Amino acid sequence: MKRSSRARIGSAATVSVLSLALITGCSGGSDDDSKESGASKEAGASSSSTAPAAKALSAAELEKLLLAKGDVTGYEAADGDDTLPKAKSEVKTDKAECAPLAHAMAGLAPGDTDASVSNTLTKSPDATPSAGEEAVLNVEMTFVGLSSYDGDGAEKAVKAVSDGIAACSGGFTITAEGEKQKITKVASGKASGKGDESVAFSVGADMDGEGTATFNTEVVRVGNTVSTYYTVDFASLESGKAAPVSTAVIDAQLAKLK
Repeated sequence: MKRSSRARIGSAATVSVLSLALITGCSGGSDDDSKESGASKEAGASSSSTAPAAKALSAAELEKLLLAKGDVTGYEAADGDDTLPKAKSEVKTDKAECAPLAHAMAGLAPGDTDASVSNTLTKSPDATPSAGEEAVLNVEMTFVGLSSYDGDGAEKAVKAVSDGIAACSGGFTITAEGEKQKITKVASGKASGKGDESVAFSVGADMDGEGTATFNTEVVRVGNTVSTYYTVDFASLESGKAAPVSTAVIDAQLAKLK
């Protein structure tokens, strides 16, 4: 592999909060997701509605709704995914208002809740033994996160992402697994319009001084559950194009949430 290709892929992996895991085979993150704030338990306390406030699903309940093997034709779902971070403490930003964006990109809850799960869906049409090193890395990965909230916490989570797009338009820095990634810009994207509400954004990421690559994320709310989707396509990365978020993955996940 050319050095420039390795540098670009390594930088992309950092943006996807996998750090160098895709290259070295090392997985990061602990299983400790119990350090999140407990404020979400009070999210619906101020509601003036006489209807019972929405109650968050547990992580175990969300796990049953998360995409798994066989759910999306043409994609392989990770079994016991250990590449994505399990706690927000593993993903830091230099600007607090940008944290919901980084969390959505990492398969973590963009809002205040302890109930979240994540998985990776991989589409790899050219990964054959005879394809060669460059072709084998022609892989499309979509990182999917599910999170659930009490009261109006899900609406607040989507709003936090929407507000973050405007507040972080000039860029911010993500630190994950000890690796720093400079996001040079953030812009609104065209959301799918699926679910009860959806918002999309793109980020420009500095590729180790070799230019900027663009990555797309979408956040969709269904009731009090929020799903996040972040797609990295290494073939698109090498060509300088931004890979769209996989519609097939979104549709399959939302079908499980209905």
